Amino acid sequence: MEKERKLARERASIILQVRSGALTATEGAERLRVSRKTYYEWEDRALQAMALALENHSAGRPPVPLDAEKEELQRQVQDLEKRLYLAEKTIEVKDLLSAFDLHVAKKKERKQKNGKRRSGK
Repeated sequence: MEKERKLARERASIILQVRSGALTATEGAERLRVSRKTYYEWEDRALQAMALALENHSAGRPPVPLDAEKEELQRQVQDLEKRLYLAEKTIEVKDLLSAFDLHVAKKKERKQKNGKRRSGK
């Protein structure tokens, strides 16, 4: 692990020397014992990684990648919860209306009984 880290630092140092003009790309490739084509590939990867590392990132843990299936299931659960809530409220309203209708019917029944008693006397 430490050997790999040392090798990576050496490669980075040579790439930076080439980028600063202290070495040519050919000299850099020779020192790294690779072809110029491989050198340029490494240089490109190194510069991309450096640019990525220097981007502004929000503090804290990185966001968890979205799982499309999980997102869809969560949306379905929310939809079903809304539908359940509406169904419960609908039943509640129906029960209230039934109770009100029953109350009105009893009230009419009492009026009719009271009216018959008065007229029946």
